[in-house]
Amino acid sequence: MVGEVYSELTKVTWPSREDATRLSILVIGVSAAIGLILAAWDLGFSELVERLFL
Repeated sequence: MVGEVYSELTKVTWPSREDATRLSILVIGVSAAIGLILAAWDLGFSELVERLFL
């Protein structure tokens, strides 16, 4: 099995260091943006519920 795994890993086309860095920054940025959007939405919804029901 180890030989098969090694054989498959040699077939992989790995991204360059620049591509890996660029894509990692993109993933972090998109994740942060979505997190901020969800946090703002949650805050707004919480405020709405508090004003309507409490």
